[in-house]
Amino acid sequence: MSKAAVLDASRPDFDQVIQDIVDYVFDYDVTQSEEAMQTARYDWMDTIGCGLLALSYPACTKLLGPIVPGADMPGNGARVPGTSYELDPVRAAWNIGAMVRWLDYNDTWLAAEWGHPSDNLGAILALADYLSRKRVREGQTSLGMRDVLIAMIKAHEIQGIIALENSFNRVGLCHVMLVRIASTAVTAQMLGCTRDECLNAVSQAWLDGSSLRTYRHAPNTGSRKSWAAGDATSRGLFLAFTALRGEMGYPSAITAPTWGFQDVLFGKNSLKFTQGYGTYTMENILFKISFPAEFHAQTAIEAAVTLHPQLVDRVDEVDRIVIKTQESGDRIINKTGPLDNPADRDHCLQYMVAIGLLKGDLQAEHYEDNVASDPRVDALRDCMEVSEDERFSREYLEPDKRAIGNSLQIFFKDGSSTDEVVVDYPVGHRRRRDEGIPLLKAKFERYLRAKISVEKSERILAICSVQNTFEATSVTDMMELLQQ
Repeated sequence: MSKAAVLDASRPDFDQVIQDIVDYVFDYDVTQSEEAMQTARYDWMDTIGCGLLALSYPACTKLLGPIVPGADMPGNGARVPGTSYELDPVRAAWNIGAMVRWLDYNDTWLAAEWGHPSDNLGAILALADYLSRKRVREGQTSLGMRDVLIAMIKAHEIQGIIALENSFNRVGLCHVMLVRIASTAVTAQMLGCTRDECLNAVSQAWLDGSSLRTYRHAPNTGSRKSWAAGDATSRGLFLAFTALRGEMGYPSAITAPTWGFQDVLFGKNSLKFTQGYGTYTMENILFKISFPAEFHAQTAIEAAVTLHPQLVDRVDEVDRIVIKTQESGDRIINKTGPLDNPADRDHCLQYMVAIGLLKGDLQAEHYEDNVASDPRVDALRDCMEVSEDERFSREYLEPDKRAIGNSLQIFFKDGSSTDEVVVDYPVGHRRRRDEGIPLLKAKFERYLRAKISVEKSERILAICSVQNTFEATSVTDMMELLQQ
């Protein structure tokens, strides 16, 4: 009889991936990059604006507030912008994260993996407000918005650098796992965890694995994709609080044979990294300035808006519409057949292009049933041919470009056609910052004024207009201004 193998129970050092994340959070000075700090201010404005806009949609607001009636923390809890809620910070993080992501309008990062690093603001802002109110009660000073920007840059970087070479979507996992990991690391540091406690927390975040991408793709696309990031960022904060209480970690959560993340969920592949953590992600972040739409479609919609005048009076004359896109866009938003709900529609390239062609614009309300029921929308979708363009796919991954190209051309039944409209970089790209930032500011102001009083809006806009003023503003003052 063969003897069973004896397992070595010696506890290993923490996985290098976990150590690198924690060392970055504790040791790297992101304020060395003036560009990153300034971009983070714009990112904060854009993220808050997206969250405030989501408050106009009952499908979002019905999920907000305490998890059960009465579970509020008036005077002590973390405040949820645009509402009167004051909640425990973990639940507040869920609320803020869900608001931010609801309309698919906040920032984006595209690489081997995709994602929206500003999703992490849910945990960062909720914790910053909770800690600041606690400090003020104890006679100390509030955290400043500078602290929020620093945490944002670090969370962006953790999520972005892991995503550069590691495609979790190809093994069916959702990118919100990176939100959980990044939120865990930065909030553990904000809470005052030691390095060992932070290692424990981050290992727990990897141990959680990931939700499936099922809710992002046909035939199951649904509204969970709008609150999954809120769930992830709040989970990260929960794990940070748990580590602060002394909960142990799991050093080889990633690399353990048979039982670790890589063997169980990553096809037995090792995580790959080609650069260290710094400020790269925030400096190169993509803003969704023009359209609340899945980012791979942004340039396609811009092309559609350009062609709108040539199509709007000739819808019945269209023979075919040719769309060329990147491999990622072709794989995740090339969708035919009936579209069941707004979440289905904002992840359908053909639907978004059809709306751009018909209306010369694309706004959140265009995903609702009353717009989708226009028979011209599906008539145009039925005429569309979508294919991958090799150049778009190649330049999408080139580090010095990170392009998100699409092209569009319309052919009519009489044999005539439009020119092919090619757009390589969306207005929210780093290469179009001079054009994009004024539009981003206008977007923020529009949604701020729609939900916050005139007096408070004016004060917030004045604070946000100057970098030093913004950084010096206390978190408690800012959150008071953002409450209804």
